[in-house]
Amino acid sequence: MALWRSVFWQRMAAYFGESYVDSFARDHVMAELGGRTVNEALEAGWDTADVWRAVCEAMAVPADQR
Repeated sequence: MALWRSVFWQRMAAYFGESYVDSFARDHVMAELGGRTVNEALEAGWDTADVWRAVCEAMAVPADQR
């Protein structure tokens, strides 16, 4: 799990950029996460793979970056 979490944050940073990823994860509420932010979903026990899929759907992350 820790390895996937690391990969998860690497993918988040690669897509959103190092300077924005923390703000996005903390502040952006997504319907795909049940009205939660990324951080709230992870704290609630969501699997990182499910959170990443939700982020990809919500933010239209291109297939080659998923």
